[in-house]
Amino acid sequence: MSPGPTVSATDYDGRPVLVEPWVQRLDGAVREVSVPPFAPPVKHGSLADLPFDNADAAPAAVVLSRRQHDGRWRDVTAAHFAEQVLAVAKGLIAEGLTPGDRIAVMARTRYEWTLLDFAAWAAGLVTVPVYPTSSVFQTRWILHDSGAVALITETAAQAAAIGPELQHLPDLRHLWVMEKDHVTRLAEAGVQVPDAEVAVRRGMLGPDTIATLIYTSGTTGRPKGCALSHGNFFAEVDNAVELLHPVFKAKDEIPSVLLFLPMSHVFGRMVAIACVRARVRLGHAPSLAAEDLLPDLAAFRPTCLLTIPYMLEKIYNSARAKAESSGRGAVFDRAAAVAVRYGEALEARQTGAGSGPGRSLKTARTFYDPLVYRKIRTAMGGRVRHVICGGSPLGRRLAAFYAGAGIEIFEGYGLTETTAATTVTPPLKPRLGTVGWPLPGTRVRIAADGEILVSGDHVLRGYWDPQAGGVVPATRDGWLPTGDLGELDDEGYLTITGRKKELLITSGGKSVAPAPLENWLRQHPLISQVMLVGDDRPYIAALITLDPDGIVHWRQMIGKHPVPPELLVGDPELEAVLQRAIDEANKLVSRPESIRRFTVLPTDFTEEAGHLTPSMKLRRAQITADFATEVEALYGPDTGP
Repeated sequence: MSPGPTVSATDYDGRPVLVEPWVQRLDGAVREVSVPPFAPPVKHGSLADLPFDNADAAPAAVVLSRRQHDGRWRDVTAAHFAEQVLAVAKGLIAEGLTPGDRIAVMARTRYEWTLLDFAAWAAGLVTVPVYPTSSVFQTRWILHDSGAVALITETAAQAAAIGPELQHLPDLRHLWVMEKDHVTRLAEAGVQVPDAEVAVRRGMLGPDTIATLIYTSGTTGRPKGCALSHGNFFAEVDNAVELLHPVFKAKDEIPSVLLFLPMSHVFGRMVAIACVRARVRLGHAPSLAAEDLLPDLAAFRPTCLLTIPYMLEKIYNSARAKAESSGRGAVFDRAAAVAVRYGEALEARQTGAGSGPGRSLKTARTFYDPLVYRKIRTAMGGRVRHVICGGSPLGRRLAAFYAGAGIEIFEGYGLTETTAATTVTPPLKPRLGTVGWPLPGTRVRIAADGEILVSGDHVLRGYWDPQAGGVVPATRDGWLPTGDLGELDDEGYLTITGRKKELLITSGGKSVAPAPLENWLRQHPLISQVMLVGDDRPYIAALITLDPDGIVHWRQMIGKHPVPPELLVGDPELEAVLQRAIDEANKLVSRPESIRRFTVLPTDFTEEAGHLTPSMKLRRAQITADFATEVEALYGPDTGP
C-alpha cells in the first residue's frame, strides 16, 4: 500500500494540477486506486444557477455560438443566454409544468438542446433525452417509463411518428416541435410569468435533486433510466475542468469546443455543462456527415473536440487514402512512423522514462508537419490541440500518432451511471494505450473476477423504477459494478480488457474477451466493423463488414473499378488482405484466443438495422440472430480450424 497521495512537481502557473494516485495492492497485484478531489463538493444550488451566475460574473463573456442558416456562427453572451433560459423556463411554467415533472427532448446536437436543458432545470423539471434515431417502440418505452408530461422533438416527422402512441401515454400532455418554432413560442407564452417564480423554483433545487433520467442504450435487455442528480454533474464537471486545465483554462488562446456527438448521450451532455460551467465557447453541430461537419469545423475552428475512437480511425485512414491516391503513400507512412515515435518520446519524458524527442526526431517532425500533420489539423478546423476521446479503447499507436501530430488525446472511460468519465488520461503524465487514472474524487477497484467497481460523488443516485416509487439503489456498499473487465498497472493506470457479459467461452473452456482484437482490426482501412463469435464453439471466428470508402480506394490502387462492397463477398484478393490483417491481430493473443476463420458480410452493421447502439456499440445478440446462417457456416462440418 502506498503512503498516500503526493503532489506532482509539475504544475500550471505555479499551481499543482496533478496528484499521484493512492494505490492498494493485494497478493502483488494492484486492486484499488483513488485520486482525491480537485474541486470542493457543491453543497447548495443546482445546474439551473449556472447561466445566471455567468451573467452576473461576466455578462459580456461569449459562452456559446449559434450556427445560422447561412452557415455562419453568431456568438451568444452569458447575459443573452441567461435571458433566453429565463424566458423559456417561464414558458414551461406557463404551460402548467410543475417541479419534478419530466420533460423529454428528442433532437440532434443543436443549440436548442442546451437551452432547453437549462430552462427545464430553471423551471424545476427533470430532462429525459431520447435519441432522434430511436424507434417508435423505444421512444414509447422511455416516455412511458419516465412518466414524461411533455416531449419536444426536432422535426414534425418525429412528432407525427409518436402521434399514434399518444393513447398509450396518458401522462404526456404536451408535444412541441423545434422546427415549427415552438421553443420561441414557449418563450412568448411565459411573458406574464414573473421572474420571481423561476427564482423560487431554482431555490427549491439542491445537489441531491434529480437533474435528468438518461436511458442506457440497452446492448442487452431493456434500457434502464439512470437518475443523475445535479450533484453528480457538479462532481464530474468541476473535477474534470480542474484536471483538464489545457482544455478549459488555457491562457495562450481562447478555448472553444464544437460538440457533434449526440447530446442524448451522457458524454455530450457532460461536456456541454462543463463548457457552460467554465465559460468555454460552445458550439453544436447536428450532423456527423463529412459534407456537413467539415464546413462547421472550418467555420467554428474549435480548440478541442470530443469524439469516439471510430472517428479518429476514419480521419487517419482517410488521410492515408488521400496521400496514397496522390502518389504520396510512402511519405505518409514515414510521417506516421515519425509521429508515433515522437508521441512515445513525449510520453517517456512526461512519465520520467526518457528525455523526450531528440534533435533528429524533432527535425523529422518539423519536416513532415506541413506535408501531413498540418493537413490533419486543418481538416479538424485548424486550431484543435486537444481531443477528449471515449466510448471504447483508442489504442496506443493511434494515440501516439495524434500526439506526435500535435493533438493531445485525453482518453477516458466511463458509463452513463458515472455521469460520463470515471477515469481519464492525466495531463502531463499520459500512459498511451490506457484510459488513465481515476477522475479526481473517484475510487476504482478490480474485483476478484476482474470486474471494474467504481465509487465517487459522480456515481448515479440509482435507477428509475416507477413501480418501486422512484429511484432504486444501483450500488452495493458504495460501489457500482460496471460490468466491464479491467486491469490496473503498478502506477494505477486502468486498461479495459472487455465486457463481463461479452466474454466468449469456447467449448474447450477458454475465456476470450473479444474487444481487444475487434478494436485492433477495426483500425484497418478496409474494415468498418468486426464482431467475434465462438461462445460454446471449438474456436474463435469473426464477422467482418467493409468500409465503403476504404474499398473504393483499395480497388483504385490495385487498378480495378470500384464496386459495391456486397459484390466483394468471397473475393480472393480481398480475403487475402483481410487474412494478413487477422494474422497480425492474432499476434496479440494466445493460440486459443486467436481468430481461426472469418467471413465478410454483405452489409454493414448500422443503428437503423438494430446492430449498433447510438454510441456505436455492438448489439451482439441482434447481430448473432440476424447473421445466424453466416455464423453456422463458420462452424460447418467441413470447416475445421
